[in-house]
Amino acid sequence: MSEKIVIYQVMPRLFGNKKTQLTPNGSIEENGCGKFDDFTEKALKEIKDLGATHIWYTGVIEHATQTDYTKEGIAKDHPFIVKGKAGSPYAIKDYYDVDPDLANNVKKRMDEYKALIQRTHKAGLKVIMDFVPNHVARQYKSDAKPEGVKDLGENDIQEVFFDKNNNFYYLPGQNFEPRIKAYEGDEAPYVEFPAKATGNDYFGNNPSAYDWYETVKLNYGVDYHNYQYKDFSTTPDTWKKMADILSFWTSLGIDGFRCDMAEMVPSEFWAWVIPKIKEQNEKIIFIAETYDPNQYYRYIHEGKFDYLYDKVGLYDTLRAIVQKQRHPGCITHCWQQLGIIQNNMLNFLENHDEQRIASDFFAGNGKRAIPAMIISATMTQGPVMIYSGQELGERGMDEEGFSGRDGRTTIFDYWAIDSIQKWSNNGKFDGGKLDKEQKELRNFYKKLLNICGKEKAISEGSFFDLMYLNYENPDFNSSCQYAFYRRCGEEGLLIIANFDANDANIKVNITQIESDGEVTFTDLLTGDKFQSSIIEGTPFALSVKGESGVILKFKVKG
Repeated sequence: MSEKIVIYQVMPRLFGNKKTQLTPNGSIEENGCGKFDDFTEKALKEIKDLGATHIWYTGVIEHATQTDYTKEGIAKDHPFIVKGKAGSPYAIKDYYDVDPDLANNVKKRMDEYKALIQRTHKAGLKVIMDFVPNHVARQYKSDAKPEGVKDLGENDIQEVFFDKNNNFYYLPGQNFEPRIKAYEGDEAPYVEFPAKATGNDYFGNNPSAYDWYETVKLNYGVDYHNYQYKDFSTTPDTWKKMADILSFWTSLGIDGFRCDMAEMVPSEFWAWVIPKIKEQNEKIIFIAETYDPNQYYRYIHEGKFDYLYDKVGLYDTLRAIVQKQRHPGCITHCWQQLGIIQNNMLNFLENHDEQRIASDFFAGNGKRAIPAMIISATMTQGPVMIYSGQELGERGMDEEGFSGRDGRTTIFDYWAIDSIQKWSNNGKFDGGKLDKEQKELRNFYKKLLNICGKEKAISEGSFFDLMYLNYENPDFNSSCQYAFYRRCGEEGLLIIANFDANDANIKVNITQIESDGEVTFTDLLTGDKFQSSIIEGTPFALSVKGESGVILKFKVKG
């Protein structure tokens, strides 16, 4: 049986932090920080039992921070170019090292991370880590690189904007002068001359607060001042350095890479590097963060990615349906647009970039997205991902500091997550402090994600959209319900999601399904069983609770 990948995304910085008295913009001493060791055998077992197959530890690689680790031999970052006290996990400071914040013993931080990988594997989970290929922190300098490895920018020609073997893009004769509020502190002003291009493809010397001003764009052999001319006649130096970095982490037992803003890096690089890493580990997976549907086929077929984010398709559609801005029939357009790459898309309703479902900016309550989550998890053979706390209805409405009250859980600040603290219960990981609603929501996620792992019709089966049979059906409300069918061999799943707040008594046309007379149906979400007939041309009658759904399993004829 093929595995349905179920990813549990979690930021170690937040996961194990037990501090309850928190100060906006607080330091690590004031607000605390989770550690690698907080992922105990018990914690990992509970994540595995939730239904996860993979765990994405977000923010592991060392990044720029306002915390001073000079006593540990780590260069200090200028606070002017660090977002938040903790710093962005996507402003990489050293590709060959891990975040010292996450270690109990900073000098043994890599050993502690290796031990986490081993514990995770022992728990039956696979490890995904971030690979951030497009940009690095402005003060990037590796102090942990292997002997003989040249640092990024070490041999760059800084007198030109572009050279194919430069690692960065330079603005000769110009100082770096970002349009942001200057840092108020004792440090001398930050000086960068010549200025380097900024990570979000801003090629001026004065990025704004809305740019990724704390990062520097990496050069993969594309001349952005010359109509994006590509010089890959010989392998660009950045390609070689990135291949070595991926190989380094692969050698430590990493099972997959989530590649940040992968579409900002030329697909030719991915086509070159991914096969190299798969020679090292043929089972390793590559997931691309992508937002441009016009490039999906290129990054799968040419770039060799296993999976891409389905953000602008299914995520945006499901969110709009939950918010009553669109109707469920729009879901049909999502899979039609994808065609043969539907099973290469990773589905999600939350991640660190998106607002929490239960936030005031999205749904206000995690339960309201249950029908959307059923669709996201069961519609394709591709991976599904949840973000730590999603299964508990985490609201993300704290005003943590740099992040502000935006409905997201901060990636920039030292903070703790209330719902995770209640679930972890001081390291017991027994949910002892959760309220009834949180327990019910987590139980739903546990049932759903385990169904994904057990049912061949989901992990291997075919998909049939039933909406075209029901648009004119007076007993099926396509403005509130979505129905589809999954099948593998003689196993069939009829899946119906009801986005309406009220229970619905519906009759759904399912002429794709063949069976002999009386059939036993089992609702996998509740365990309820009932018998009914499937008759050609006769709608199938059932009841679906409000803001919920059914996953009905039965034997199929032939």
